[in-house]
Amino acid sequence: MGNSDSRLNFRKAVIQLTTKTQPVEATDDAFWAQFWADTSTSVQDMFALVPAAEIRAVREESPSNLATLCYKAVEKLAQTADSGCRSVREQQVALSCSRLLTRVLPYIFEDPDWRGFFWATVPGAGRAGADGGDDEDDGARPLAEFLLLAIADLLFCPDFTVQNHRRGGPDSAEDIQSVDSCEHIWEAGVGFAQPPPLNYTHDLNRVELLKLLLTCFSEAMYLPPPPTPNSQPLGQLLLLRPQQVRPRPALPRSAPPCPAPPTCGVSLRRRNVRLALTPSLLIAPLSFTSLLNAVCAYDPVGYGIPYNHLLFSDSRERLVGHALQALIVTLETEGGASPPGHAPEPSDSPAAADEQESVGPDNLFVNYLSRIHREEVLLGCCEPLTQTYLPNSTKKIQFHQELLVLFWKLCDFNKKFLFFVLKSSHALDILLPILYYLNEARSDQSRVGLMHIGVFILLLLSGERNFGVRLNKPYTERVSMDVPVFTGTHADLLIIVFHRIITSGHQRLQPLFDCLLTIVVNVSPYLKSLSMVAANKLLHLVEAFSTPWFLVSAPQNHHLIFFLLEAFNNLIQYQFDGNSNLVYAIIRKRAVFHQLANLHCDPPSLQRALQRKKRSPDRTVSMEASRPAVLAGPGTINTSLAATPGIDKLTEQAQVSQDGTMVSVQQADPVEAPPIHPEASDTEPHSGRETEDVLDMETETELPRKRPSSASSTNPWVPTPEWVLSWKVKLPLQTIMRLLQVLVPQVEKICIDKGLTDESEILKFLQHGTLVGLLPVPHPILIRKYQANAGTSTWFRTYMWGVVYLRNVDPPIWYDTDVRLFEIQRV
Repeated sequence: MGNSDSRLNFRKAVIQLTTKTQPVEATDDAFWAQFWADTSTSVQDMFALVPAAEIRAVREESPSNLATLCYKAVEKLAQTADSGCRSVREQQVALSCSRLLTRVLPYIFEDPDWRGFFWATVPGAGRAGADGGDDEDDGARPLAEFLLLAIADLLFCPDFTVQNHRRGGPDSAEDIQSVDSCEHIWEAGVGFAQPPPLNYTHDLNRVELLKLLLTCFSEAMYLPPPPTPNSQPLGQLLLLRPQQVRPRPALPRSAPPCPAPPTCGVSLRRRNVRLALTPSLLIAPLSFTSLLNAVCAYDPVGYGIPYNHLLFSDSRERLVGHALQALIVTLETEGGASPPGHAPEPSDSPAAADEQESVGPDNLFVNYLSRIHREEVLLGCCEPLTQTYLPNSTKKIQFHQELLVLFWKLCDFNKKFLFFVLKSSHALDILLPILYYLNEARSDQSRVGLMHIGVFILLLLSGERNFGVRLNKPYTERVSMDVPVFTGTHADLLIIVFHRIITSGHQRLQPLFDCLLTIVVNVSPYLKSLSMVAANKLLHLVEAFSTPWFLVSAPQNHHLIFFLLEAFNNLIQYQFDGNSNLVYAIIRKRAVFHQLANLHCDPPSLQRALQRKKRSPDRTVSMEASRPAVLAGPGTINTSLAATPGIDKLTEQAQVSQDGTMVSVQQADPVEAPPIHPEASDTEPHSGRETEDVLDMETETELPRKRPSSASSTNPWVPTPEWVLSWKVKLPLQTIMRLLQVLVPQVEKICIDKGLTDESEILKFLQHGTLVGLLPVPHPILIRKYQANAGTSTWFRTYMWGVVYLRNVDPPIWYDTDVRLFEIQRV
């Protein structure tokens, strides 16, 4: 009965906020206490008792009440943090306030007039007052700082979220300074070697506070992409350097007539006065190391012991998932741009990166991340991912997308970590899960975002020589993937999976073709021995992409054949001795190259090719295994994401000099770095499936109602003989044609003289053959390295928040709010 009465009082209090004609006074503590008096109210109850319609009604009809509610909730949260949250009652009150703010904050962020509400300063709460100085306006503290300081304190509150290392007696200002703050790090790893004991209650409390922290950061979801330059999301306050923490202006004149912010009454004498003066310097290291270690130390139930996850429950997955989401969100740099100085000039040694040190980024978390290159972090990213592709014997994690985003940020922000990954054999430990996900998701239209991030990571890795060298390691781990059986290297597996993506993936993957083939080109100079299966897959792609109807069906299609020919030239010029299988496959398919060299470009031939296109299915490549995308099931939620940048925006060219270093080169010929056609580059990627929710996107051609019709749609593009001739004369066929000219007569003579019908004898001949002095002068190795740009930053921000949106469905924090970063569609 007591619980029912408390919830009834809570419900009445919510109704009174909208029905009272006069604003409720901030001094009416009895009224405001009803919102956190019921300590048994769960987060699900909170979302049920505070409907979205009533929150919006309070915001529009009684804005003063909503403003006071937020102030009083922050005040109570700060009071519990200030007291150390020692009693069970205080802990439950802190959780109730956290749940209430988690429910209300999204509806404050969605209204532009309320955008500056949390940056309104609290009267009498100046920073200068902490030192006993003058309380000037410049030292005033915004409400956002009160909120985030309270959250940060509660995340490391003894007996609430961390283990109490005190034997007895209350904490005091004197003895708290003698406590090593590293003891409060959640897990062993960076900064702390002693693993603390597991505590399920602490994990649950951390999850509640991390949800509130994510909600504070989620203001970015309500800003149109890209965010306005002057936008400063609420959560960023925790991460900025102290001198950059500045209160935002008060509510604009057009905002609802909220009263002056009531005094929260929070004492500035915290357990450590320095915490109030320089909050980010003390909070950020603890927060960063705790979140990172919680992710990297996670060991899914069942790892090492097959089917163990069927016998024991995993109480840590929820905490790790939310810690990972909070970590990747806090690593978002202001404006989405890469931090200054994080990407040194291309070089093959980490020493060159040390010489390029510059001023650290404003975001402290990015600053910390840029200094880490430890094996524990790499293994922490790899091990949970590897659980997913073992057939039913181990637990499948649900936060693999967030792990890939974290790995991307590690490699993008921290070149030392990237060098560490590539110089160790663990580079292949991240390759196998990515290839598994790419192969698994290739036919599911709801997982195109997962496909994109996997390809982006491989594109980043392929820009380094060590990655191509590592691919020569024999492939012995038999991952459960539906790929042809072969005996070879990891390079063979990569080529086979890429072939399956192109030939049996759905049509929305077309913008990735350039990226996939760019990866193959980047690693091709270092592949010592391709298997016959991989060689035939590459020749199959050449055969498909060189058909006349495909070459003239779109103005960018011929770029794909340029990529493939460049990869063949690299293999022949630099790795001829070990690639007899590829040479044999080229000889067998020599008619394809002769047809390409003799491509007709007269008007009748072009007309016949276009007629062939009309008779073909509406597919980029017509293959036997091709199939349409799997549609999203009913009841799913779709979110559209940002457009994928073209390959010319994603990469910059670099040549490998004689000493092995990378030298940037000017992009002289557009054919060498082909851009994606505008229609293809506007394809919007989307994320992978998460439980019953789906991240989805629609291509530009499928959204004629939403996008203005372009000139190309009113005047369809028609190939001309001059256009075909302009790129036909640049086809890099000299090396392949010379190889065929020399070897084909020799192979035919051996077959006739010895009456050979077995290809093994021909392969032996090719293995011992040589073309030294017969081929053209070797061309310089050209590598297309990933280049950070605003387009990919916008894409990653949108993708990241889309994943966070759909992963937080219990409770649905942002459901039915006016999100502007992406569009929500309900199927």
